[in-house]
Amino acid sequence: MTDTLTPLRIPDEVKKRVHILFLAKNALWEGEIHPEDGNHAMYHREMREVLEGLGLKLTITQTFDILFDPPKDMDFVFPLLNRAGFFNSEMLVPLLCERAGIPYLGASPILRGLSDDKHLAKRAAVDAGVPTAPWAIYRKGAPIEQAKCPKADRYVIKPNASSASWGVGDARDWAGVKAAVERIHNDESNGGQDAIVEPFLDGSDVEVPVVTINGEPQILPMMIFRQADPSHLRTYQEKRDLVDRSQKYALEHFEHPELTAKIAELTKRSWEEYRPFDYGRFEFRVNEDTGEITFLELNLNCNLWSQKVFGRAAELAGWSQEDLIETLIAEGLQRNGIV
Repeated sequence: MTDTLTPLRIPDEVKKRVHILFLAKNALWEGEIHPEDGNHAMYHREMREVLEGLGLKLTITQTFDILFDPPKDMDFVFPLLNRAGFFNSEMLVPLLCERAGIPYLGASPILRGLSDDKHLAKRAAVDAGVPTAPWAIYRKGAPIEQAKCPKADRYVIKPNASSASWGVGDARDWAGVKAAVERIHNDESNGGQDAIVEPFLDGSDVEVPVVTINGEPQILPMMIFRQADPSHLRTYQEKRDLVDRSQKYALEHFEHPELTAKIAELTKRSWEEYRPFDYGRFEFRVNEDTGEITFLELNLNCNLWSQKVFGRAAELAGWSQEDLIETLIAEGLQRNGIV
């Protein structure tokens, strides 16, 4: 971890020469809170404005269509269309880029799938020797068997490939777990999803933002969603600012030297499975009273908004939001041999 990382720069001649496609669900949004996507639309608007401010040669779109028959002069893709309303949609942009032979920011399709599948990511964490709570995966269409479910007083049930806690719920017994799994399997608003079940762990989520500088992952200052009530289950509506959550938790700099050192070591063990990935956020459940650290999940091509983990961490490292985004693009261009 360091607060002295130097941001990367894109040379002016590259900005003029390299044609970049920015692809995000709300890339053309002009308003504030979106009625369904909440602050995510504001995030995409901010990203567009930052990219425009960097003076890049841009094409901006909100759909996959352009990549099915891409323009011949497209040199690089910045993909943020990760949740497109169908199962495993976060893999489609990198797959289309591979099909078209266009370099892109972020991990390869297979690594995106591995990281986004919470069950597989937990298996990789266990293989790396990273503490992980017991869990059960219930794939859509497979039997929902009680014998697979770990023993716990309280359970968290959520889509196995969700983001921002979409579809999360809790239960105290098997009947509640089974009902929650069936709800996720049958939710046609997102095509139905696999479900993952794990014990609820008291504590707060520590977020570890990682950027790659000249080929080497680097940890930005860690953040914590410190909860007023450690038993509170954060929801999609809260994370997207669709409801008031000001009294429930706050995003703060995590400054516990002993725990941050341990979390950094566990993060380094975890990230070896996913290199090269350009950037990502690793999440751990931390009980500050007991010192217990448990891997939860990771998010490659994660949220970069200035008001969320990455933007706040970059600011603590002495970077502006523009520094952060330019560094990510510069690294991606360099890794792909464009610079």
